[in-house]
Amino acid sequence: MRKITAFWMVPSGFAVICLSLVVARAASENASPIYGVSLPEGYRDWRVITVAHEAGKNNDIRAILGNDVAVKAFREGTRPFPDGAVIARLAYVYKSSPENDAVFPAPQSFVAGDPTNVQISVKDSKKFADSGGWGYGQFENGVANQSEPLLKSCFACHTKLDRSKDFVFSHYSP
Repeated sequence: MRKITAFWMVPSGFAVICLSLVVARAASENASPIYGVSLPEGYRDWRVITVAHEAGKNNDIRAILGNDVAVKAFREGTRPFPDGAVIARLAYVYKSSPENDAVFPAPQSFVAGDPTNVQISVKDSKKFADSGGWGYGQFENGVANQSEPLLKSCFACHTKLDRSKDFVFSHYSP
């Protein structure tokens, strides 16, 4: 009986190893290139730091959320941000709302439309030393954008900010 059990354990052990490798590979494939940033679990439940409207080419509306470390740093004005701070920017199409406008005397209501992307910034001063301590990721429909030029442009744009902002565009809106 033991030989039968041992015989069956080998294939099932092999299956567990294979499944683990498939899951690990899938997880790494859903991380941003260059930085290896992935979507943090539960980020949609984080607290609001601020909201923003980006006009021009993007013409989107954004909710900027932070984990507990980021929110504490924003509230206290701590710069540079401590390691472990994570900021999530959720972007949506910025569109007018005819339904809401029907209630008002003139067209004036704008709302979030379809989601466009989620951008994640992770502070780890050792891991991301070459990019001011920040790692970046962009996700569309929950899938990491694998464009290296796009991800390289993140830090290039953030470096244009005053150094006192620690490469972060957003400010805390109480």
